[in-house]
Amino acid sequence: MVSELYREYHRPLLAFVVRLTWGDVQWAEDVVQETMLRAWRSADQFDSEAPSLMPWLATVARRIVIDDQRRRDVRPHEADEGPLESVPMPDQMEGLLHQVVVSDALTSLSPAHREILNETILRDRSVNEAAELLGIPVGTVKSRVYYALRALRVALEERGVTA
Repeated sequence: MVSELYREYHRPLLAFVVRLTWGDVQWAEDVVQETMLRAWRSADQFDSEAPSLMPWLATVARRIVIDDQRRRDVRPHEADEGPLESVPMPDQMEGLLHQVVVSDALTSLSPAHREILNETILRDRSVNEAAELLGIPVGTVKSRVYYALRALRVALEERGVTA
């Protein structure tokens, strides 16, 4: 009985539970196992005429997920007792390399394009503020930003950076 139940309902039940557990497959497997165990314990209560046990299994699995989540929410998060020196730190090298590549790409732009990107993006000025500061019309600022970004995209692609 249990092996037949498992063969027939394991995959659809697991797919259902993975969605309930927000993609946590390990947790979903545990929930499916607990659901099958409860089905085995309640085997004498099933209606042999029922076309499918999936609604019952899905309800049990959903309740298990809710109970697990409630238990997790009540418990305080555990902290490791090891020294803080052993805590891995994120590697800053990749961010540094991105900065170097972007800086290099910016130097390949024309002075007008570098200036407009510096004012609008790096200094976070509006188009109107940049126009006033640089003494050029708003339309020119918009046009330069557009073409500067296109040129920067090409310069970054030449350096191997893709979206």
